[in-house]
Amino acid sequence: MILLDVTIVAVALPSMQRGLDASAASVQWVVSGYALTFALTLVTAGRLGDAYGRRRVFLVALAAFVVCSAAAGAAPTIGWLVVARLAQGVAAGSLAPQNSALIQQMFQNAERGRAFGLFGATVGVSSAVGPVVGGLILALADGPDGWRWIFYVNVPVGLAALLLGLRLLPRLGPGRRGGLDLPGVALLGLGILTVMLPLVLAEAGGLTRLWWLFPAGLLILAGFARWERRVAARDGDPLLDPRLLTGTRGYATGAALATLYFVGFSGVWLVFALFFQNGLGYSPLRSGLAVTPFAVGSAAAAAVAGRLVGRFGRSLTVGGLAAVMAGLGGTALLLWLAPAHGAAWPAAPLLFLGGLGSGCVISPNLTMTLREVPVRMAGAAGGALQTGQRLGGAVGTAALPGLFYLVLGSTHDDYRAAVALSVGSGVAFMLCALAVAVAELRRDRAGGGSRAPERSPGRSPAAHR
Repeated sequence: MILLDVTIVAVALPSMQRGLDASAASVQWVVSGYALTFALTLVTAGRLGDAYGRRRVFLVALAAFVVCSAAAGAAPTIGWLVVARLAQGVAAGSLAPQNSALIQQMFQNAERGRAFGLFGATVGVSSAVGPVVGGLILALADGPDGWRWIFYVNVPVGLAALLLGLRLLPRLGPGRRGGLDLPGVALLGLGILTVMLPLVLAEAGGLTRLWWLFPAGLLILAGFARWERRVAARDGDPLLDPRLLTGTRGYATGAALATLYFVGFSGVWLVFALFFQNGLGYSPLRSGLAVTPFAVGSAAAAAVAGRLVGRFGRSLTVGGLAAVMAGLGGTALLLWLAPAHGAAWPAAPLLFLGGLGSGCVISPNLTMTLREVPVRMAGAAGGALQTGQRLGGAVGTAALPGLFYLVLGSTHDDYRAAVALSVGSGVAFMLCALAVAVAELRRDRAGGGSRAPERSPGRSPAAHR
């Protein structure tokens, strides 16, 4: 639900603009504002879950998400809608890191791999099917206020999840509470805001007007890293323990891989939507259906890959990256060379291949990145991992459509060249992720093969801390 809301709303933007008589710049904040507050909240919310109980934070955040969804659907003005979406992003960012942390806390060994497999399938499918679901809702809820159901649909789903969470989630004890690292919260929030703001304002010229925020943001994040090392050296409670990156095997590599992968993965869906809707005249629903084979392949592979990651390790990610690059690269080439009106059907097998590969990337990488993280730091670790994914997604959704429009302008509206070059650029970022995965695989083999096995599940209270 929370990941669908990253992409599903983009389909309804023209309808929102007409229904609320809003400008293009203001309605863009409905998408970018949600992405911004989502990313800003992740690490802090993960740390709060570690300290005060993941079940508690999960349920409070889920209830807030339902309320904000209802408020967004009922918004009488664009200002009200933007405020509701900003609050909804905070709720989503508070909810997301509890998912992976609860999996780590409740499951061990092979069971954890299967759980992350289902979680990864959810991530992959939710990110890919947003345009399909959005187009279907708009097709069913016709009329000037049809866009409101994009948000109202979250209410029954969220209430059902809330009731199930109250009934099924176990009451596990929180970790060591300590104090919340408020300077760390401020530095990390300011750093992420500074880096993301030009990206979320890209369509309004943010990349050219606010480019100077990128180096400023990197300096602030460097200050955050230095502060966290200082807090850890004093045996304090850092917001994001530096030992996650320096002393937890596989975490830094997995986070870098995920960030690079999501640059290409997140950006290509907007490019496909622009190509099929603006270039070929497809409806939002038909445009979404054209890329459904990727979502189907991703769902099928992710659930299986979660069970295989213990046996094949990083080799599974390497093979998955190769497959998704072949599928998306082949699709880009086909859309460039084949007759435009009949390209969607021949592209379906290639997109399915790419989906199979993606399913072998997201969930295995989640498992391998987080499996050696101490449970007491699981929320902050999951939040930081997802923050990297959101930053990568923000870069991709700004850069790849920007390149698409740039090629259109320089080629007199050659949509086929624009989609090929834009999707090809996304594949190039995946190639960088592949290089990271291959480097880690070689290190693992040079170090004697697979990593040390996890401890068997125990009954002692320390197992949950």
